Amino acid sequence: MIDEKFDAIVIGAGMAGNAAAYTMASRGMKVLQLERGEYPGSKNVQGGILYADMVEKIIPEFRNEAPLERHLIEQRFWLMSDTAHTGMHYRNEDFNEDKGNRYTIIRSQFDRWFSQQSREKGVILLCETTAVELIQDAYGKVVGVRTDRSGGPIHADVVVLAEGVNGLLGTRAELRPRPQPSQVALAVKEMHFLPAEVIEQRFNIKGDEGVVIEAAGTISKGMAGMGFIYTNKESISIGLGCLVSDFAENQSSPAQLLEMFKKHPSVAPLIAGSEVKEYAAHLIPEGGYNAIPKLFGHGYVICGDAAQLNNAVHREGSNLAMTSGRIAGEAIYQIKSRRDPFTADNLSLYKKMLDDSFVIKDLKKYKDMPELLHTQASNLFLTYPQLVAKAMENFVRVDGTPKIEKEKSTFSSFRKKRGALGLLGDAVRFARAWR
Repeated sequence: MIDEKFDAIVIGAGMAGNAAAYTMASRGMKVLQLERGEYPGSKNVQGGILYADMVEKIIPEFRNEAPLERHLIEQRFWLMSDTAHTGMHYRNEDFNEDKGNRYTIIRSQFDRWFSQQSREKGVILLCETTAVELIQDAYGKVVGVRTDRSGGPIHADVVVLAEGVNGLLGTRAELRPRPQPSQVALAVKEMHFLPAEVIEQRFNIKGDEGVVIEAAGTISKGMAGMGFIYTNKESISIGLGCLVSDFAENQSSPAQLLEMFKKHPSVAPLIAGSEVKEYAAHLIPEGGYNAIPKLFGHGYVICGDAAQLNNAVHREGSNLAMTSGRIAGEAIYQIKSRRDPFTADNLSLYKKMLDDSFVIKDLKKYKDMPELLHTQASNLFLTYPQLVAKAMENFVRVDGTPKIEKEKSTFSSFRKKRGALGLLGDAVRFARAWR
């Protein structure tokens, strides 16, 4: 297929793959990038939030050219029952700064732009190309890949696996385990198009200001999952995701849950009259720190979603992927600049650098949270949202009933639904996982 040997081959052109490819190519390395999609971003779905700090470390002036939608000035959190939501929101005028901290993006557009920056640095990109096999020498060192195109294998000093959570290259070679259904979420998303002025009116924003809403509760029917709404310039991204294991156990349809979320009284007015032009589904790693595979070996490193680098607690994925790709590229360049071989011992530098970053520190801090969210899903996403909604209704409804009777009714509902000891136990477990 390609006779020349490369310094590095990057599998995937998502956030992690593009960050790794750009980092290495900008330092003069010869990099080949393989993407199975029609173009970078064609298989990605995201709400989508871009974290500026992580991009700045790679392309400092990205705001001048990158396809950004809106800079976020407000975050809303909703705990939802079937007919109501109890929420909190944080809005800060300081986020109307010259250099925004978070932006909404459309992944298909941003990934193509990011990939173009890499190609301008010298990366060779092959799309609609699937790497089907890792090539190893007699000593077990990865020395290249074989693709679904005609021709022989392609050789490189090191291979970066940024193939996503459901990529098969690393699992086939037994370099990382196949993610379990309880460690992966299936998210579905739609793009609802509306005039910019309508979006700004409905979300109380102006210009390029944006709002994000994250929702949990009965919308997931007792499964561990979240809904999201993001404002773009002329569209609204709306979606919902739950663990694959829960979908299988409950025989629920992601599309049906999304339809119910869209029809909720708190959501329907926000998207009323919109035109739906896109529907997509995507797998997201949810296993957290305890699900991270070995991140390096003889001739390879793993980063991004393929490495289970997703912070489910703070709903952060793209920034972890991008940071891991950048650090992988920096570690590989350091090894090459010393003219050292790409052995497992030398590539352990990547793991050390990642351990020193916020990526592993944050995931380690919340390492028990994914298991708690899964095992207590029925309480956290069904029982408690209903109880909170009932308590708030009792608090705000004025109908001549003495307040002491309403308080007794509220506490009685909590005891019947869960019991005082059960509530206390859940609170303790949640606090321990959050510590």
